[in-house]
Amino acid sequence: MAVDLLKFETDLYSKGYKLIAGTDEAGRGPLAGPVVASAVILPPNYYLEGLNDSKKLSEKKRKVFYDIIMRDALSVGVGIVSPKEIDEINILEASRKAMNIALDNLKVKPDYIITDAMKLDRDVPVMPIIHGDALSETIAAASVIAKVTRDRIMIELDKKYPMYGFAKHKGYPTKKHIEKIQKYGIMEEYRKTFKPVKELVKESSK
Repeated sequence: MAVDLLKFETDLYSKGYKLIAGTDEAGRGPLAGPVVASAVILPPNYYLEGLNDSKKLSEKKRKVFYDIIMRDALSVGVGIVSPKEIDEINILEASRKAMNIALDNLKVKPDYIITDAMKLDRDVPVMPIIHGDALSETIAAASVIAKVTRDRIMIELDKKYPMYGFAKHKGYPTKKHIEKIQKYGIMEEYRKTFKPVKELVKESSK
């Protein structure tokens, strides 16, 4: 049975809300690079055929949807939190901060916010939805913007440090990536509180 990706939005429109922002983040799990969040406000009752949680889309499809969303959305905001700050405040709080930055960067102020399971303290109502990126079109749109933006950051990082292979694994802890870290060590783009980076830091300080 197909999921109605406009279920939450339709319900909110019926209650008088017009500017619904969906927000989601990309990059909670990687060992390197920032966590990136996006906030998106789509036109009321907007429907984009095939849009889904960014993790369920191919890289090619994400890029196509990215361009369509950037063209059609009423407003798009992006928030980026560095690896250094992730280490300082933890990944959950860094993800929350990235979402708040993304929402603050919207050029249109939302009257309601829906998130992918994240509680936020804002001056408008917020509804956290578990698996929201697979249940809401607006959150799915935000997940695509966040994922494509972060992937582009990691591709740029790959140009700076080609030996690590960031363009392929995007900083996630693949077997090859861990082998590269063991061979070349870590630099400032790594999250030093994440295993196995944390263990390598300990080893090198002995």
